[in-house]
Order: sequence, then structure tokens, then C-alpha cells
Amino acid sequence: MSSRDRLTEAMAELLWERGYAATSPRDVMARAGVGQGSMYHHFSGKHDLAVEALATVTGDLTGASSVLDGDGSPLERMKRYLSVPRPGTQGCPVGRMTQDPQVVRDAELITIVADAFDVVLDRWEQAITAAVAVGELPTSTVPADLARTLAAVLQGGYVLARAKGEQGPMDAAIRGAICLLDAAHAAADAHADADADADH
Repeated sequence: MSSRDRLTEAMAELLWERGYAATSPRDVMARAGVGQGSMYHHFSGKHDLAVEALATVTGDLTGASSVLDGDGSPLERMKRYLSVPRPGTQGCPVGRMTQDPQVVRDAELITIVADAFDVVLDRWEQAITAAVAVGELPTSTVPADLARTLAAVLQGGYVLARAKGEQGPMDAAIRGAICLLDAAHAAADAHADADADADH
């Protein structure tokens, strides 16, 4: 791994563990095992490095959400994405940044975070819209609202798991979200069956 990559990885880890304010360039260099010359050869300073590290971390988030565009029916894809293993007690490395006052006040950093969530929400909305179109979810479903509800369930699962110091709350939140989708699917099926009976 190049010194640039080591610095980026170290910054990403420290942002997750400590937050932006509590992470110094010296901390990053120590974690990466590189000297000051390498640090300032690749990056103008802490902010420049944080921008690249955040872009890498958010890329992981948006990459994982590509499951929503994958194989299977829309509902299957949504349930598969919800079921991706998530270490709840570690927290979401992207969501965590919204709790860092310095990140929130920094227009460039918070835009990276917000844009990543927009990508994920857009994929949720597309999958939900497709599920409604094929009758897997009720026609009364508002894709934008449900997308944000499901994203909030995942972020809330991280918060609850960290508060308890155990994985259980995250797993329970995911099971609950899947249960809600299954209930909505059953309601859509029942409505379709009622319509079919009425036509006869």
C-alpha cells in the first residue's frame, strides 16, 4: 500500500474512532506509519486529507447500496440490502460524521456526507418505485417517504446498538424493517386478490 493510501486509510479510521476535531495530523502519521514529509507531499493538510478519506468512506457506503440495483425482484433486493451484515456497535462511519460539529460546519466535508446519503436514498426510491409498479408494495406507498424511513431505521439501529454496547438492537431494527416490508407486501397481495375477485 502506498504512503498516500496508508494516510487515507488511517484518517478514515481515526475519523470513525475519534471524529474530526480530535484527530491531529500527528495522530494520522503515527497510525499510517509515515513521516511528515510523506504527509505534506500528498496532502496540503488535515482538511485536504479528510476530504479524501471521507470520499473513500462514502464510496464504501454507496457501493454497498448497489445491492438495491442488483438481481431479483425489487422487494428481494431491498430485503437483501437490509440484511447486509452491519457491525452496530461500531456505528456507521458516514452517519457518525453528522454528529461531528466541525464536519457539519465545514461545507465541503458535510456535502460529501450529504451527497452519499442522497445516492443511497435515490437507490432506495428507485427500488421502492419498482416494487410498487410490480405490485409488491401498495400503490399508496410514497417512495421518498419509505426510503427515508428505511434509511432512518438503519441509522437508528447503529445508535441503539452503540448505546447498549451490543449488536442486538441493530439486528432487531433490521428484522423490524423487513417485517414491515413483508406486511406491506401482504397488504398489496390482499388488495390485488380483492380486485381480482371484484372483476369476476
